[in-house]
Amino acid sequence: MKVDVLLGLQWGDEGKGKIVDVLTPKYDVIARFQGGPNAGHSLEFNEIKHVLHTIPSGIFHPDKKNVIGNGVVIDPVIFKKEVEEVTKLGVDLTKNLLISKKAHLILPSHRALDAASEAAKGNSKIGSTLKGIGPTYMDKTGRNGLRVGDTLSPNFMEKYKQLKEKHNSLLGMYDFKPEISDYEKQWFEGVEFLKSFTIIDSEYAINNYLAEGKAVLAEGAQGTLLDIDFGSYPFVTSSNTICAGACTGLGVAPNRIGEVFGIFKAYCTRVGSGPFPTELSDDTGAKLQKCGHEFGATTGRPRRCGWLDMVALKYSVMINGVTSLIMTKADVLDTFDTIKVCVAYNQDGKMTELFPFDTEAKFDPVYLEFDGWNIDTTKLRHQNEFPEELNAYINFIEEELGIPVQYVSVGPDREQIIELGEE
Repeated sequence: MKVDVLLGLQWGDEGKGKIVDVLTPKYDVIARFQGGPNAGHSLEFNEIKHVLHTIPSGIFHPDKKNVIGNGVVIDPVIFKKEVEEVTKLGVDLTKNLLISKKAHLILPSHRALDAASEAAKGNSKIGSTLKGIGPTYMDKTGRNGLRVGDTLSPNFMEKYKQLKEKHNSLLGMYDFKPEISDYEKQWFEGVEFLKSFTIIDSEYAINNYLAEGKAVLAEGAQGTLLDIDFGSYPFVTSSNTICAGACTGLGVAPNRIGEVFGIFKAYCTRVGSGPFPTELSDDTGAKLQKCGHEFGATTGRPRRCGWLDMVALKYSVMINGVTSLIMTKADVLDTFDTIKVCVAYNQDGKMTELFPFDTEAKFDPVYLEFDGWNIDTTKLRHQNEFPEELNAYINFIEEELGIPVQYVSVGPDREQIIELGEE
């Protein structure tokens, strides 16, 4: 067996959570491989909306194992609250949620450092969610971090105090003195709560599942264009959001990767700062935002909106080795007479189809126009019900990328995700 990977192809918020929820019946194990509580994976079924931040999106299927992999960073306070919210819905997570010993912990002082660093940037802020993600990954690569397995060590408190003292000395460089004692109390309560779950050597567990013939789906967070290496740096996240991140974030070899599902919206959105070539700062952009309910699941911040960017999408498909595409929020375009797609960038009269290195450079998008479909697609359940304009839009994307669109979402509910080609 191989590990299939599901990830976002844009700047995050593509709808990964609900797609994982829909695909979960085909798998035995769902594993998160990177990111932390800066993720907000929304699922909607039975007219109830659920937002997961750290827990894999297969958790509402009681017969499936869910693994928080070593590449994830965990805030025990947020984790505890998240588990409590899911438990209210009658889900017993202690039976099917497993946590890697090697996953790093977000300390209260990490959050303070995040806030201090972002405040010091002034107008050059990167748009951090202020969850402490960046400083935690910095400690991980700096070989100073605390991991989940450390909570089981008799000298855990000593390690914690040493790292906290280091953070306090760094905070002294900023004119920023956050009060963290209340959060610290909750944090230690969260650590004890975390220890009540099954803590595993996840790399062995995942590979053993594969050896037993079990199907594993790796769930990514954020999006390809926020990858620390290949995204629109420095306006990126602190981990590898691309397919290769599943190997390092779960401990599986590259030759164990199977299908790669790439999710994208029928248009583009971005939260926070950074380049966005197709951004619409006009009435059309406002309409996309309103129709798409484009507000961050984690932060509540309004998302910037624009037309679909094929230059960026081709780049994402290339570096991820995508084998199947999933298009979400097609219904948001239901009332647009004309729909545009960016097929190239124009920089000072020179055309390019390459995703740029320089995020400060000015690019004018070159658009193709498509007729809108102007019908309510939210009630459709089969592709043979799609208007020809929607099928033309899908066909264009498939031809440009050379990859089939396997699913199209026409609403937030499980029932509104349509597998193409099915009668």
